[in-house]
Amino acid sequence: MTDIRNIAIIAHVDHGKTTLVDGLLKQSGTFRSNQNVQERAMDSNDLERERGITILAKCTSLMWKDTRINIVDTPGHADFGGEVERILSMVDSCILLVDAAEGPMPQTKFVLGKALKLGLKPIVVINKVDRQDARAHEVLDEVFELFMSLDAHDEQLNFPIVYASGRSGWASMDLEHQGGTLEPLMDLVLEHVPIVSGDKNAPFRMLITTREYDSYLGRILTGRIYSGTARLNMPVKVLNQQGELIEQGRLSKILSFRGLERTPVDVAEAGDIIAIAGLEKPTVAETVMAPEVNEPLAALPIDPPTLSMRFSINDSPLAGREGTKVTSRVIRDRLMREAEGNVAIRITESDDRDAFDVAGRGELQLGVLIETMRREGFELSIGRPKVLYQTVNGVRMEPIEEVHIDVDDAYTGTVVDAMAMRKAEMVDMRPSGGGKTRIIFHAPSRGLIGYHGQFLTDTRGTGIMNRLFLKYDTYRGPIEGRRNGVLISNGDGEAVAYAMWKLEDRGIMFVQPGDKIYLGMILGEHNRDNDLEINALRAKQLTNVRASGKDEAIRLTPPKIMTLEQAIAYIEPDECVEVTPKCIRLRKILLDPNDRKRAERAKETD
Repeated sequence: MTDIRNIAIIAHVDHGKTTLVDGLLKQSGTFRSNQNVQERAMDSNDLERERGITILAKCTSLMWKDTRINIVDTPGHADFGGEVERILSMVDSCILLVDAAEGPMPQTKFVLGKALKLGLKPIVVINKVDRQDARAHEVLDEVFELFMSLDAHDEQLNFPIVYASGRSGWASMDLEHQGGTLEPLMDLVLEHVPIVSGDKNAPFRMLITTREYDSYLGRILTGRIYSGTARLNMPVKVLNQQGELIEQGRLSKILSFRGLERTPVDVAEAGDIIAIAGLEKPTVAETVMAPEVNEPLAALPIDPPTLSMRFSINDSPLAGREGTKVTSRVIRDRLMREAEGNVAIRITESDDRDAFDVAGRGELQLGVLIETMRREGFELSIGRPKVLYQTVNGVRMEPIEEVHIDVDDAYTGTVVDAMAMRKAEMVDMRPSGGGKTRIIFHAPSRGLIGYHGQFLTDTRGTGIMNRLFLKYDTYRGPIEGRRNGVLISNGDGEAVAYAMWKLEDRGIMFVQPGDKIYLGMILGEHNRDNDLEINALRAKQLTNVRASGKDEAIRLTPPKIMTLEQAIAYIEPDECVEVTPKCIRLRKILLDPNDRKRAERAKETD
């Protein structure tokens, strides 16, 4: 049998993991010479390609010198960190990729800490060394300090170092000799990563690491075979971590990774990473095994969600006009199907069954789910994100995040003031070169909801902010919300340019002439702190008397068009976002102004 090596590529977001995998696949002969392969081939999802980030962990494999190397490309964004933790339990080593200019970032620390805890010995690749602002030697020192701070043992500290440019497709053991191919890196993988281990003659056992749903095959479970041999149609059973029986069945399909494809095979042996189908109930961290085995494999617990949003049916006056999937039953089925493939998401039904609380690891993760559903034809109402509190010994605890901010020196004061208002605690501040400062905060997650847009405005678009869940800590007290009120429509119809022109001094508009509006819809941001009802439907009164001068030319300020994430972060608890395949609208949950007043009085009475 061919030798097999299992390795994961881990890094902070945008440090070049997927581009490096592209180069490895091309130079190993995985693709035909005349095959047309798109850039970032591993990012197969449309949203991944648009946003330039990896959302789902994916497996691939390549042949190098008669050895099959299984490679797992992992997400770099903290919201998808739940994928990374489990992937590392499938592999025997990892390639830690670090940007030669940015150096170690929050997600670098997170994924490296997980890898070291599992006893993996990483290969460090300093990537993008051909950048003009590269500082490879300083970054290498920072990486070593990071290893030390994470209590790496002597063997882990003695890590091999490779300098590379994933985009240009070369790697070198010596920084002075740039250019060539990625052959030095692949040779180092064969030298450094151990051959897969596992007793092929023992009973079959496989730990489920990821799951997904396929409309043809059903639930597809991916994991590593720890012992024994998997054969097509063999009987198996599934035990959870407590040793309880979940299901008994047969392996109707065994899929092995060959390049970017999953190829059906009849047999797979210990050490290999495969995907199986034929079982309906198992989930991540459970063990698929031969019927005679009674001991499950140990697995890492899944980190709990820290943020939730309410998904409900769209009950606005425009409901059903732009989407094809609008009923609560269809929304429920879609969310449950998402939970089939994404264990980091938790779904709870409301009592009236028209709304669902969807909990996840961050705004981006839930935003990606909403955008995916929107493109599938769903209409939804989305409530304001809420953090999930915990109570420990009678003390209220809330999620705290570690925030790394790189900002021009001129804006440090503005950023520090804004973070202080959000109850953030500054733990480090140092110059990072080039007139920039790196500031590290420990901030409550709820204080960071909606801050990113203001942060970009405060830093004139030059600041970089990275967040990572740190821990649950004691409640930090109330945080001031949005300072400005909103402009609310007092009727149904289409927005009129003349009316909007007269309202320009009231605030910033979110709609433009001709847009459909309705009673209770949010049309803009008031320039004061109270909500204001406005009439954007009033047309100019026409008479048969011609004015001596020209008619007043109407020149409107362009409206502020929000993205989905900006809209979700903007709303207050009494507001929601109406999401359809064509539009994103902001509205009050209670559309009738009298209902809103009654709710306000009831709140004051309580």
